Amino acid sequence: MYRYETELWAQGYRHISGCDEAGRGPLAGPVVAAAVILDPIRLIEGIDDSKKLSPSTRERLAKLIKETALSYSVAVVSEKRIDQINILEASKEAMSIAIRNLSIKPDYILTDALSLKGFAVCLLPIIKGDQQSASIAAASIIAKTTRDEIMVKMDVEYPGYGFAIHKGYPTKAHLEAIDRLGVSAIHRLSYKPVKTRMNQQLSFELGSEEDD
Repeated sequence: MYRYETELWAQGYRHISGCDEAGRGPLAGPVVAAAVILDPIRLIEGIDDSKKLSPSTRERLAKLIKETALSYSVAVVSEKRIDQINILEASKEAMSIAIRNLSIKPDYILTDALSLKGFAVCLLPIIKGDQQSASIAAASIIAKTTRDEIMVKMDVEYPGYGFAIHKGYPTKAHLEAIDRLGVSAIHRLSYKPVKTRMNQQLSFELGSEEDD
């Protein structure tokens, strides 16, 4: 997991930022990105793609990363912004903000697959980077745990949808909740399953008005 970092450290780079996002697939809630500059002296065992880790392991590693990293930053882009510019651009926007908000300016940037514009230093997009780079994996863990925390809070604010369980992903229970409760204020209206149900809801309401 440290092979990219080891090669770059050997070349003289010291502030290598890994960057990744969480939340491209959900029907509700924001997309969250994180940027992390790991300490070359304090290597962290067990770092891996956040999707491969159990929730308890993610939480443990997130705490350790925050304690030992030279710098880390998180950026949140709302569902409203996602609807405005699409999820790909929103993910890039979140990642760019996270990198720029680091307390230490990176001298090299590694990202999970996405190319980002506007940075003067070298930037390398790595396909499945969260499975190959410790820095990107660390960012994926921070992004995932942060977004999960947000969705647990949203479950309190918008009860009945099950956000604390499925975190906004299109599970059967989530889709059934939308059918039952309607579209909430944090649903992504540009996503087809939400858009379809919203149109059905509007048609039903208009039909009811005509009946009256």
